[in-house]
Amino acid sequence: MKKTKSFNAKKIVIFIICVFLAVLSLMPFIIMIVNSTRSTTQIQQSAVSLIPSTYFMNNLKILVGKSFNPAVGFKNSLIVSVGATALATYFSTLTAYSLVVYEWKLRDVFFKFIIAIMMIPAQITMIGFYQMVYKIHMTNQLSMLILPAIASPSMVFFMRQYMKPALSMEIVQSARIDGAKEFYIFNAIALPIMKPAIATQAIFTFVSSWNNLFTPLILLTDQKKYTLPIMISLLRGDIYKTEYGAVYLGLTLTAAPLIIVYLLLSKYIVAGVALGSVKG
Repeated sequence: MKKTKSFNAKKIVIFIICVFLAVLSLMPFIIMIVNSTRSTTQIQQSAVSLIPSTYFMNNLKILVGKSFNPAVGFKNSLIVSVGATALATYFSTLTAYSLVVYEWKLRDVFFKFIIAIMMIPAQITMIGFYQMVYKIHMTNQLSMLILPAIASPSMVFFMRQYMKPALSMEIVQSARIDGAKEFYIFNAIALPIMKPAIATQAIFTFVSSWNNLFTPLILLTDQKKYTLPIMISLLRGDIYKTEYGAVYLGLTLTAAPLIIVYLLLSKYIVAGVALGSVKG
């Protein structure tokens, strides 16, 4: 009886801690959304508030009334993020598939090269990348923010590590005996098995691409090509007055797609964790 009471007490304590951590994690988002309904004066007087105000439409007018169009920035960010996520996840999984399924002479050397590339910060290669883009006259092109996602060393490494225990070579061999083509085996067998890993990496890639400010700021000079993070950064650089309500509204618009993507893909992550625990 005492053991049961002690066990129940531990469960209650764990539950309270989990609720507290959940509330603590959600607080920045709640404050951001609430501040998007408040005026600049209210935010300056009290940056933290849980009570919404009535300045949402006024902040929206300020945001829309700038020299740039937030809707265009939202569309450009969506194109770049979706395109980069699709290319990165598919081709990284395909590369990992070639490292796991096929045996070829320089396979280990190639994998070590990928690991070495992971150690190089992207900022170091940016000068050479910009010079190349400038020489081929591809600045102010959203495609230059999408196509480089095909080569994602960290994702290839993650996919390979996940695929090695998850993909059974017997299934691949059986499909080959039945006459299936290699690309069909990859698309119809390997990709469905990799869904949890793909969902996890898709979230990370979408978030990093959506929030990316450094590369678009270097490559894009045409306002019609601006992504949403560039536009939000311009809001804070107003020479007359920083409208914090409009800034928080812009940040809310920036965060909304990330939350939606996570909610759509989170079930695959949970499924992957459960699958891993069963295998273990």
